[in-house]
Amino acid sequence: MLILRAVREKAKRIIPLNMTGKSDRSRVLPRAPEPVAEPGVDSRLRLNLRLLEVFVATARSGSTRAAAQRVARSQSAASTALAELESLMGQPLFDRVGRRLVLNPQGEALLPQAIALLDHAAEVQGLFETPHHTPLRLAASLTIGEYLLPSWIAAWKLAHPDSTVRLKIANTSEVIAAVVGLEVDLGFIEGPPAHADLRVQPWLSDELVIVAAPTHPLARGSATHRQLAEAAWILREPGSGTRQASDAWLVARLGPLHVEFELGSTEALKRLAAAGAGLACLSRHTVADEIAAGTLVELKTRLPTAARRLAIVVRRDRRLGRAAAAFLAHCRDVPGASPPRGSH
Repeated sequence: MLILRAVREKAKRIIPLNMTGKSDRSRVLPRAPEPVAEPGVDSRLRLNLRLLEVFVATARSGSTRAAAQRVARSQSAASTALAELESLMGQPLFDRVGRRLVLNPQGEALLPQAIALLDHAAEVQGLFETPHHTPLRLAASLTIGEYLLPSWIAAWKLAHPDSTVRLKIANTSEVIAAVVGLEVDLGFIEGPPAHADLRVQPWLSDELVIVAAPTHPLARGSATHRQLAEAAWILREPGSGTRQASDAWLVARLGPLHVEFELGSTEALKRLAAAGAGLACLSRHTVADEIAAGTLVELKTRLPTAARRLAIVVRRDRRLGRAAAAFLAHCRDVPGASPPRGSH
């Protein structure tokens, strides 16, 4: 072993000559070893934003044809991009149900991360264009979206004139579905959000009141539980936060109500009540103007006060963009938007 090692060391000191008689050191100097990738591992980053853009569009629309229209591509290009993404991920991301493409568990795991990357990329792209290049996507229940949130949005636009705001107004269950489905950044709801994927932040205080036309038989004096139980009622539709809260408040104390009308419009509900069609149970925020004008009156009852807390919901695994995070802080900073004492 010692002899062999000495021979090797001597060989390293030999400087061979090329045909010109000059030394050719390049042949004997050890070259830096080439980086060797592990078997099956490609060190190049092959995932790109275009593939994720098609993936998100397909997840939201349910087909590559509709996704292609969203991202301004041909259907064949969208299908190719989706196939390439699934090949890169090493597994399918969708299940085919009839003619629709539905996210499978792998696709559901990828979707929030893909949306976060695309939102962040949009912010980077608009870094030197406007402070809030990414559109602010909101969803709010009818009470909040029609009577409360517009003033917050107006104040926001005054401070951020370049920001684009997109507001979806629906009932609470639809708002929750939009937040969970990553269609919007923030949701504003009235009812309790029974969903494990949501992070809930208490917002404004609210109170339910019973109102009727000034000519209603129960408009004067204090209505008893029996009178309320026998009256005709005008309520919001099932699935709305106001309906959930009113049922919890009234049915538990009065028993089943005689619901003559179920409406998905607060304005239509108020007009029916003002016309004398029955009693309505609504947020105080929505009837303040009518009570002040005398077209509706608040009934006096022996029921306990129906206080509730409006809330802002965010998907738990969602990384908010700059605009959404700034708007959330904007809503928190407004007087009256802090949680009440003792709340957590």
